[in-house]
Amino acid sequence: MSLSRRKILVGSGIAASSLAMGNASAQAAAPQPFAPHNWKSVRAQFLLSPRFAHLSNFFFASNPAPVRDAITKYRKAFDENPYSFLDDNMFQLDEDKLWPDVCAAAAEYVGGKPEEIALTSSTTMGLALIYNGLRLKPGEEVLTTTHEFYPHHESIRLAVEKWGGSMRKIPLYESSLNFSAEEAIARICAAVRPNTRVVGVTWVHSGTGVRLPIAELAAALKSLNRHRDESNRILLVVDGVHGFGVVDEDVAKMGCDFFSAGTHKWILGPRGTGIIWAKAENWELLQPTIPSLMAKETTDAWRQDRPPVGPTHAAWISPGGFFAYEHQWATIEAFRFHRQIGRTRVQDRIAELNSQIKEGLARMKHVTLHTPLDPALSAGFVCFDVKGYKPMDVVKIFRDHRVIASGTPYAVPHVRLSAGIVNFPKDIDMALRVVRSLA
Repeated sequence: MSLSRRKILVGSGIAASSLAMGNASAQAAAPQPFAPHNWKSVRAQFLLSPRFAHLSNFFFASNPAPVRDAITKYRKAFDENPYSFLDDNMFQLDEDKLWPDVCAAAAEYVGGKPEEIALTSSTTMGLALIYNGLRLKPGEEVLTTTHEFYPHHESIRLAVEKWGGSMRKIPLYESSLNFSAEEAIARICAAVRPNTRVVGVTWVHSGTGVRLPIAELAAALKSLNRHRDESNRILLVVDGVHGFGVVDEDVAKMGCDFFSAGTHKWILGPRGTGIIWAKAENWELLQPTIPSLMAKETTDAWRQDRPPVGPTHAAWISPGGFFAYEHQWATIEAFRFHRQIGRTRVQDRIAELNSQIKEGLARMKHVTLHTPLDPALSAGFVCFDVKGYKPMDVVKIFRDHRVIASGTPYAVPHVRLSAGIVNFPKDIDMALRVVRSLA
């Protein structure tokens, strides 16, 4: 660590140890000593109001104590000496830069390498950077599904309009409750045409709760690619945000080509943070859209008045402009929080609580369930309708009874409940009582 940075850290009340992944001071500031294997202790790390049963956990995360503490400390340092703190930790010596530490933490979580991670502000930004950056030819198409959320469809539409390509949507199921993974994969493969260059899908559908088997889909597309030249191979782009932090699966081993996810949802990270993951050979396929402040070659090329040399790297895609760095850097603590609890335990807890919701709703004759009962075919969502009620009216009734639910923002909306690691069975019971009262 450079002397200048050490002075800045100490002068800001941030000892070097507070920046390490073993952040003892963050734990000490928590409401109680953090016991990762105790769900009550996990819940105590959050400031969520105890007046409500919070069952919209997918939306915008409440940050646990270590993340809040890291944000506060970085913010204090910026407020005390903004120029020096940013310059030392963003632009000076490589060993002092903090953004590579974020990439390393994300890479460890996805099972990949730090150089495979680009830092973004959201899933939406990531998808836009991917589709806008692909060097596609006029006439080539992006095949996607009718189940994507607006940012995915719109990222594709805006990109294909620029390069003269096309976008085609197909349904993967008629009944989400009876979703068949094999049928969904077969539909995608059957829909691939000679000019199909990209397949864009969502890991967990926020409108129905269906979870796609990305690894199996990637394997099927790999079989199709055996009959294609490398320059024409089908690329698999995944909106992964609603599986990321829920499903115990290594993103880097699923077989997709590009994976975009915000880290301010299930990862429980600071607001306005996200990542793209891709292997080195796939980063080479992208043209940067926004100038980066994390790529030495591109800035050196500008100073020397020449084009950048070499293939595109992940850092070239990470958008520049000053970010809320206290948020971006504190994402390290969010990944650490997950590791402390254990990814498998997080997955199993979320599956257990959401299964309680699904099984309870399935027993009610006045409810139409849309999310598969099988935990392997769903994740952290439960979507349903209540006979005789509009979805948003049910959401309002929930809130009147101190249950925070949501409605899906699609053309055909549903009521949506989403249990996470901050919840307990009593929260589910509370929500089910409300639904039962609407019979």
